[in-house]
Amino acid sequence: MLKNKNILLGVCGSIAAYKSASLVRLLVKAGANVKVILTSNAAAFITPLTLATLSKNPVYTKYYEEETGVWSNHVELALWADYLLIAPASANTLSKMANGICDNLLSAVYLSAKCEVLFAPAMDLDMWKHESTQENIRKLLDFGNLMIAPGSGELASGLVGEGRLAEPEEIMDFLISHIAQGLPLLGRKVLVTAGPTYEAIDPVRFIGNHSSGKMGFAIAHAFQSLGAEVTLISGPTAQQADAGIKRIDVRTAAEMYEACLAQYKSAAIIVMSAAVADYTPVEVAREKIKKHDETFSITLKKTADILANLGRLKTPNQILVGFALETTNEQEHAKEKLRRKNLDLIVLNSLRDAGAGFGVDTNKVTIINKALEQKVFEMKSKTAVAADICQEIISLL
Repeated sequence: MLKNKNILLGVCGSIAAYKSASLVRLLVKAGANVKVILTSNAAAFITPLTLATLSKNPVYTKYYEEETGVWSNHVELALWADYLLIAPASANTLSKMANGICDNLLSAVYLSAKCEVLFAPAMDLDMWKHESTQENIRKLLDFGNLMIAPGSGELASGLVGEGRLAEPEEIMDFLISHIAQGLPLLGRKVLVTAGPTYEAIDPVRFIGNHSSGKMGFAIAHAFQSLGAEVTLISGPTAQQADAGIKRIDVRTAAEMYEACLAQYKSAAIIVMSAAVADYTPVEVAREKIKKHDETFSITLKKTADILANLGRLKTPNQILVGFALETTNEQEHAKEKLRRKNLDLIVLNSLRDAGAGFGVDTNKVTIINKALEQKVFEMKSKTAVAADICQEIISLL
């Protein structure tokens, strides 16, 4: 949920600031990009160096650093963030946020923020209970901010009651749960195939293709970021799947076919981006074939057409997406494949487009639906192409 999310963490002056180190570590471990803003009072409790080391980014403390001459642009920081998380949020900072007081970098970033803002209060019991604090919190909630409620327990003053900063793990759980609630594919099951297949000739050699699996893995990651439960069936590839994706490794077209038959029934969305071999040797030599004759022939037979078979088996509630990699008559071949294999969408890309196809990090696609309507996309990274494909699929739901 947090992979590649930009989290701007504001840390205020509170003894609970020491917990921000653990929080930063958890965010980074979850794959988030983290930048930290420390108020001047917070810097008395935890050093910028500690949080810079853990976040792997510079820590911001004020508008202008006299020693370096660096100006911290509060607007740029606010625009960078997907989420502004203020933890611990002191009574002083809550008051500034509620009343539009802008006298430090953190409050300026808050007033500039267009992203969602979450705050986790931390203060002594009597400060927490004071009507002015409660009024400020009501204002902040009315503004649309989200509060991660404090816990109860022994406080720094020795009093016992509400005001303890939520534990870093609790803050993480709240953030992840909130992100999940807004995801369009939350709970939906998705099946993706990726990579090539290898059809053995003998124990040493095989028939394969140049597919790296990059496009299919990018699609699987994009679906996961949208809340889907992703199963990824992959041929031989060096690509790595993110944690939480169920990966099934196969080698041959027959193995991929069996894996797809075992998994497709539970999937609401099926995206077949693997480059599956169309033919496989009739016989596989048990020993390495020696080089004797000037010419050598191998008899091939067709492999099972996985996409066509799934097109026959799919229910009206399932979305089936295929890929067409063409070199000539691209549009005609893609549309014919869309009809013949009972697909809901087909993603066309051409090897004639420089920067598209196998082994590269970019792709240029045209997506065609059942009404034969086409949407042409410019050259993009495969990550961005995967996002486009997912959005086209979501539009069908």
